[in-house]
Amino acid sequence: MKTCIAVFLILLSFACNRPQRENVDFKEWGDYWFQGKAEINSYNLTQYRYGEAREGEAVLIFVTEDFSRKKHLKLDAPNEAGRDKISVLKMNQTRTFVTGIYPYHMMLSAFTPTKEASQGLKFTASSQEWCGQSFTQVNLKSGDDYKGELFSYFEKEGEKSFSIEGFMEDDLWNLIRINPNLVPKGSVMMLPSLIYQRFSHRDFIAEEVFIRTLDISENRSQVEVTYSSGNRVLKINYEKEFPYQILGWQEEHTNKNGEKEVTKAERKGIKVIDYWNRNAGEDEFLRDELKLD
Repeated sequence: MKTCIAVFLILLSFACNRPQRENVDFKEWGDYWFQGKAEINSYNLTQYRYGEAREGEAVLIFVTEDFSRKKHLKLDAPNEAGRDKISVLKMNQTRTFVTGIYPYHMMLSAFTPTKEASQGLKFTASSQEWCGQSFTQVNLKSGDDYKGELFSYFEKEGEKSFSIEGFMEDDLWNLIRINPNLVPKGSVMMLPSLIYQRFSHRDFIAEEVFIRTLDISENRSQVEVTYSSGNRVLKINYEKEFPYQILGWQEEHTNKNGEKEVTKAERKGIKVIDYWNRNAGEDEFLRDELKLD
């Protein structure tokens, strides 16, 4: 009996002592990210759609949350969750632009563990425009094994489930914010961004990419992701020093005829604030400070 108890305790110890991220100064990191506020960044957006460049606006919101390991949802009572609680960095990315008479509203969310050495736990993306709306959700099962669901108003896509293995492109943003050294380098099997999938209507298939980090100025670096298919290149620009703020990005798509469509975003405002408590009419001036339309 004593032997069984000892074995059980050893197994329990291994289960509880999950691998932690290395070479991250979590004292400095926590002073910035665990202060009970979110970082809001606004960007001027040029989004290609239907073969034309559309002027619009993008927003990146980064905030830490207590997350449920089992349910992949924000915990209502984290102090009562015990081992089910895991700290994540959440990114919400929105894009708004107009195509002719009607508008597009896009939103992407990514949830990445802060201290535990794990790939992103959950990714969602939604698209609303006058033709209809679509929603995609991808959840980590284990390692790099993901399971997802798509709900689309297009008959060809319909409602379907899928499984993939690899790295999520949408995980890159949070990894840069935790520590750019966590971004994988070299050849990687990667699922393109869920927003890109919405625009292209491509199947959910991981593709080989080559990732490298470049110094583009004294104070700025860039993560460059090149897809082996040759039709997509993503570049994310960020500050070299902590907290590694995202300064802008560029997505280059090459059509079958060789023409290139370049979507890009350049930051115009930033604010660290508890925005969820600033919902009164008198708080609307904060949008002006962020230069939001």
